[in-house]
Order: sequence, then structure tokens, then C-alpha cells
Amino acid sequence: MNNGLVVIPTYNEIENVESIIRAIFALKEPFHVLIVDDNSPDKTYEKVEILQKEFPTQLFLQVREKKSGLGTAYVHGFKWALQNNYEFIFEMDADFSHNPQDLVKLYEACHNGEADMAIGSRYVRGVNVVNWPLSRVLLSYFASVYVKIITGMKIHDATAGFICYRREVLEKINLDKVKFVGYAFQIEMKYRTYCKGFTIKEVPIIFTDRTKGQSKMSNSIIKEAVFGVISLRIKKLFNRL
Repeated sequence: MNNGLVVIPTYNEIENVESIIRAIFALKEPFHVLIVDDNSPDKTYEKVEILQKEFPTQLFLQVREKKSGLGTAYVHGFKWALQNNYEFIFEMDADFSHNPQDLVKLYEACHNGEADMAIGSRYVRGVNVVNWPLSRVLLSYFASVYVKIITGMKIHDATAGFICYRREVLEKINLDKVKFVGYAFQIEMKYRTYCKGFTIKEVPIIFTDRTKGQSKMSNSIIKEAVFGVISLRIKKLFNRL
């Protein structure tokens, strides 16, 4: 069985994709990388195809027809990872907001048996965010407080997108039932993991906002998170999650 696969969704990340791939392959742990690209207009996938010639056994690419949302990209990557027998599967952004060095900390938390899901957390030790405006920090922080109140999960960073899963978690979660695509997707995955009784651990990280490329945040993603949390809780109450 293979060990660790880092799933990175991309859409117009031509400025970042080569650097993030090389940074991951420079780590002491031999992670593999799967890029799930939504047919980027800037041809991000072509850069990955070139790099595959250099890293033929470590770097993989799935190109989807069109932009279909972060959540569906991750689900696509998770299914690919399970089919290819990876033991530890990671979520990670392409824009260096997540420090590749922290992959090792997440891996160790799951590999050592401390966690079934390890979350790279911005808020488990205060607020560790760099280059975000105060309004964005407050939105993210209080979103997690809101999630705690509604769901009962004792997680400080419910919208975090830097995660390691043991394969057993993704096998037990019905990925075909995962509904949401943005902030709410991150919450939903944690809630489904929590409801299945898996161990969740938050690992402190420093989150640094992107310096290249454009953020994919939108009002619709925020609305989805606000109302999606209530929807998840209601489904749980009626045993329909």
C-alpha cells in the first residue's frame, strides 16, 4: 500500500503550481501529489504535464471538464486516492497559504495513531493568520465559533482546508453524499468524520494568505457555509446524514 498522497485542486494556478509541487517533493517524507485541475484557462494542467516527465512516479494529474467547485474536486481526488491504495490522504491549497513543511506534522499526527483526521489549525493557539484583512480574520474565526454552537464539535478551525485523513475515514464517509463545495465542504467533512466517531486532532500552523494568483472566495460560498451548517445538523437529528 502506498503511503501519502497530497490532493491539490487547481484553477488558474499557473503562478504557483510548479513551486508548490517542488516544495512538497523536497520534504523528508516521500509524498506523492495529485493535481485536480478544472480545465484552467491559464493552462495550469500543461505545466503539470511537463513536470510529470521529471516526476513520473510521484506526480499525477486529473483534468476535469470545467470549474465545478472545490468540494467536488476534493471528492474526485479522494476517490482516486482510495482506488490507488493510499493510506494517508491530504487536502492542501496550491497558493502557499499552507506551508508544505507542515504536511509532515499532519502526517505524523495520523501515522503515530494520535488522530484519524489531523487539521492544520489557524486558531487552536490564538489567531495565526498572516496578510489577511481584519474583516476576513473575523469572518473565518467566528464562522468556527458558529459551527461549534450548531454542531457541538470542539474544533477551533472548522473551515480549515489543510487536512490529513487516514484512509479509513474516507472509506467510512459516503463521499457520494457530500453536498457542499466551499467553506461548507470543509465543515461537512469534519462533521461527517466527527459523527462517525473518529479521532480529530488540531495541529497548530501559521496560515499565510496567497501572494500570487486570485482568491476563489465569494459571497455564495459564505452563504453556503452559514445555511449549510444548519442543514447538516438537521440531517443528523433525523438520522439522514
